[in-house]
This record gives sequence, C-alpha cells and structure tokens, in this order.
Amino acid sequence: MAIRRKTNKRKTKNVAPWKTILKRWTVGIIVGFFGITLFWVLTLKFIHPPITYLMIKRGFEWKATGKGFKIDKEWLSYDELSDNLKRAAIAGEDAHFLSHSGFDTKAIREALEKNREGKRLRGGSTISQQVAKNVFLWPGRSWLRKGLEAYFTFLIETFWSKKRILEIYLNVIEMGQGVYGAEAAAQYYFEKSARSLSKKQAALIIAILPNPRKWDARRPSVYVNSRANNIVRYMGHYSIP
Repeated sequence: MAIRRKTNKRKTKNVAPWKTILKRWTVGIIVGFFGITLFWVLTLKFIHPPITYLMIKRGFEWKATGKGFKIDKEWLSYDELSDNLKRAAIAGEDAHFLSHSGFDTKAIREALEKNREGKRLRGGSTISQQVAKNVFLWPGRSWLRKGLEAYFTFLIETFWSKKRILEIYLNVIEMGQGVYGAEAAAQYYFEKSARSLSKKQAALIIAILPNPRKWDARRPSVYVNSRANNIVRYMGHYSIP
C-alpha cells in the first residue's frame, strides 16, 4: 500500500524585483516622451502655435520694469507674407535653408572659427533650429536644451514642409521689445503690413534679429544698416519655398 507523503509547498509571492519595475518605468517614460512630442509636432503642422515660452518670459520681464505685460503679435499665412521678407530671412539667417535637413555644418564650423578668433560673436543655428528652440523649448545654453533642440529640429524637418517652417519662423520670432513676428514688426517699425515690405525694410527687420531688443530697424546703427545692405545685395540670389 502506497503511502502519500504530504509536502509543504512554500508559497512564494510573485513580487517583481526593483530592477524590473525601474525598467518598466523607464520604458514608459521614454515611450510617453516620444508619443507626446510627436503628437505636438504633428499638431502644429496644421495649427498655429498660440504662444511660446519666450513670449511669456519676456512679457513678465517687461512687466517687471513697470511698463505692463506686452506681447504684440499677429499671424499672417505664408502666402500673405512679403516675398521680400522670405528672401531676406534666408539671405540673412540661413543661406542653405532649402538644401539642408535642419543643420548647416559649414555655417557651424565658420561660426566656431570666428568666435575663436575673437570676431563679432555669431551663431550657426539654422532657421529650423531657431523654430525648434522658440516654439518647443526655452532660452538657455545647457546641453539638455541643445539636445532637445536637435531632436525637435529633426522632427520638424521630417514632418513639416520648408514652407511651414519658414511661415512659423516669420510669425513667432522675437523682433523687438514685446514684438513677435513679421506683421507686428512691420507695423511697429514702419506702420505698414508685412504683406508689402520693401526689400530694404524687410532686410532691416532681419538685420536686427541677432539682438532685437537692443537694435531698432527704424534707427539702425552703422553695423545694422551695413548688414541690411548686404542682405539686400544677396536677396536675389536665393529662391523661396
């Protein structure tokens, strides 16, 4: 007669180790980040960005001086914007805009060389990089922000057209104290619409972009006026999207 032996089976709790939990959280965060940012970029392909971090930041800075909260902007579609302004932007800010995929390595190398030589500081950012920075990020020089700038530049170059990139650039970029976008700038400096800017007027607006809170398109310094004249000289060499 067979005798059945009773065995005590130890019940083990099925608890995931901390490494597994951390891995799941990490994967979830990464997937969520890519999903949210991709959705954000695709949404702004069709919807105009209502405001940017820089606009809010500058508004509070302006208010802190006792001058009130100022954000002056008005959207114009790509077709409404003056062709002179589009050509001036490419000539003055990003000569290889139509041919690069977001990053102009030649311009970056030239900027680094000039900065090392102690000449007037300048950046190597393309129009696409400036859109990525202004629309999706915050001002700053940290490696994190530069990394995110590169990431968003890749996304908008992948999912937006060059027309859309230039349209958003000319509508959100800071162009004066509390002045954002071409229409607000044209009204502020020349009391006319950005639909009908002359070559020189368009060039003057683009010429002040390195320091729009210090320079004035109405009363350009010798340097700004010289830069604007150079932009006018080269505008005819560039096509627009």
